[in-house]
Amino acid sequence: MSTASSPALSPDHQRLQALVGAWHGEEEISATQWAPAGKATAEIMAAPEFGGLFVVQRYQQSRDGEASFASHNVFGFDQPSSACTMHQFDTMGFVPATPASGAWSGNELALVKTSPRGAARVTYNFDTADSYRMRLEFKAAGSDVWQDMVSGVYRRVSPSSITLS
Repeated sequence: MSTASSPALSPDHQRLQALVGAWHGEEEISATQWAPAGKATAEIMAAPEFGGLFVVQRYQQSRDGEASFASHNVFGFDQPSSACTMHQFDTMGFVPATPASGAWSGNELALVKTSPRGAARVTYNFDTADSYRMRLEFKAAGSDVWQDMVSGVYRRVSPSSITLS
């Protein structure tokens, strides 16, 4: 079986490579209908896929030494709409009807996903090449109020040459 060569990465695809690597995070969880308030840690592994056209990320959150939430995320850039995208599959079990989408503004990537339950907004702020901040907010259907869900600070623990298993 031959491997197809990937096209040259656009600058927008190249920006997504900031997510690549192994990361450790310290998180603050806000009280929501899904979880009580408290602290958590997160381990994140992300690797380029198809020559960097996509970034595949595995995220695992732990509270009190026990796994409390996990997700498998696929980031991409949709050239026709000029939007960054994120397909997320997680331990909550909701099948995403559409990906989250958004854009970069400086060193910040903001993505919003809507569903019949409401809207989720995740923001990644890259402070340096080896650290970023993430904030996840939720707005219930019919509400105009965004509520904090999770915020964290993540530091790179190994370079970008990792393998997801």
